[in-house]
Amino acid sequence: MLCGMRKRAIVVPLFSLAGGLFAQVDDTLTFMRSRRMGDADLQKKREGTFFTGLPDLSSDPVTGFGFGIRGNIYWNGARNDPRFAYTPYLAKLKANAAYYTSPARELALSLDLPYYRGTRWRFKVDLKAQQNPANLYFGLTEATLGPLRLPSAPPGHPGYTTYASYDEARRTVRPGGPGEAHRVSDALSNRFRETEFMLDLKADHALGRQGRWHVMGGYEIQHLSYATFEGLATDALHPVTGEEVTAPNGTSLLRRDFDQGRAFGLAGGWISIVQTALMYDTRDFEPDPTKGCYVEVANEYSSPAIGSRYTFNKLFVQGRAYRRLPIGPRTVLAGRIGAGNIFGGEAPFFEFQDQWSPDGSINALGGKQSLRGYRANRFLARSLWFANVELRVRLAEILLGRQRFGIGVAPFFDAGTVRDRWQDLDLAHTRTSYGAGLRIAWNQSTVLFVDHGISREDKLLFFGIGQVF
Repeated sequence: MLCGMRKRAIVVPLFSLAGGLFAQVDDTLTFMRSRRMGDADLQKKREGTFFTGLPDLSSDPVTGFGFGIRGNIYWNGARNDPRFAYTPYLAKLKANAAYYTSPARELALSLDLPYYRGTRWRFKVDLKAQQNPANLYFGLTEATLGPLRLPSAPPGHPGYTTYASYDEARRTVRPGGPGEAHRVSDALSNRFRETEFMLDLKADHALGRQGRWHVMGGYEIQHLSYATFEGLATDALHPVTGEEVTAPNGTSLLRRDFDQGRAFGLAGGWISIVQTALMYDTRDFEPDPTKGCYVEVANEYSSPAIGSRYTFNKLFVQGRAYRRLPIGPRTVLAGRIGAGNIFGGEAPFFEFQDQWSPDGSINALGGKQSLRGYRANRFLARSLWFANVELRVRLAEILLGRQRFGIGVAPFFDAGTVRDRWQDLDLAHTRTSYGAGLRIAWNQSTVLFVDHGISREDKLLFFGIGQVF
C-alpha cells in the first residue's frame, strides 16, 4: 500500500505538469518545419491523450518469477495545433514497474517534453530505482572476443564455441579452489547483482533557422551497489551422472577480476556525471522514422571534483540514416554505425557496459540493442564500434476501435568489435549476427518489437518497446 502511495505521489505531479504545457504557438516557427511527418503518417496520427503498454512476464533461476508492466502515456494535442505535424508528441511519460519473487525490483519513470510550450527547448527527466540480480559479465578486455571461458578454467583451455556448451560446463560441479567450498558450481559465475537509484536531468536546445542542430547538457546522479554470488546454493549437474544436484556457487569472474585489479567499481557508491552532446537531426517522425538522419557526438564526464567516487570520460559518436523505398505501403531501409571510447585508467566496470546517448543509452556490445545474436555485454573493452542494418517492411494496418496497429517485419544484420585502445579499432575480429523481427506500431508512437537473433555462438529472442534505433 505504501509503495502504491509513493508511486502516485510521483506520477500525479508529472501528469499535472504535462497537462499544463500546451500553449498554442505562432505558425511562423520555422525551426520545426524540417521535422514534418509524411502525409500518410500524419493522417493516421492520433489526437489527444492515450496509453499504450504491455505486460512483462519472465522467469529466471536468479530473479525468480516476475510480473511487470511497461507503458507510455502520450499527449499529442489537437490536429489544429501548429506543432501537431512536426512533433512526435507534445509530452510522453514512460513508466516501467516490475516485481519478482527474488529481490529483483524495478520502478522507472521518464518524462519527455519536446519543444516545450512551443520553444526551442526540450526537457527530459528520468527517475529509476531498481535491483537486478541477473546482470551478465564476461570480462573487460578484447580477450572477450575469444571463446567463452569459465573463471576456473586452467591456462590453455580452449573454451566453448557455443553458449549451450558453456552453460552446461559452468553448471557442472567441480572441486573447489582457494576460498571456495569443497565442491562448487560455476552456474552463477558470470552474474552479479546491481542496486541502483538514479536521477537524470537533461535540456536540449534547437539551433539555426530550421532547428536541425541541437546542443544538450545534462546532469546525472546515482547511487550504485553490487554483489556477486559466492557460496549461494544453486542448481548444478553431477560431473559423472549428469543428474540435477545442488551446490554452492564458486568465485565469480567479476570478483576474481576485482580482487586481481583487472576491474574497478565493485564497491559501488555515488556517481556524479556531467553530460554534453551535439546533435544533427532531420528525422521526420522520431519514434519510427521513414526518412532523414540523426548524428551525434555525446560525452559523459565524472570525477571527485563534481562529487563522484570515480573518474572517467566517455565519448560516443553515432550516425543513423533512414530511407523510404518505393516498395509496398511503408518500407524503410534503416542503418546505424557507432563508435565509443572510455578514457580514465580506473574507470568502473559498469561504465563499460553501455554507451550513453541523448536519444537513449545503448547496452553494448551484445544484446537487443547491438549484436542481437549474442548475450548482453558479451564483448566489452575500452573501445568499440558496431553497425546495424534493418529493412522495415509494413505488411498490414489494423484498426480496432480507436487503436491503430501497423504490422510489419524487419530482417536485420549486426556487426561490431571491441579493442583495448581506440587506435586499434579496425575490421579484424568482427563479430556478426543476423535475424528477423516482428514490428507492431501501436498508434504510431509506440513500436513493439520481437527479434530473433542468430550468431555462431547463440540464438536469442528479444522483445520490448521502441525501435532498436
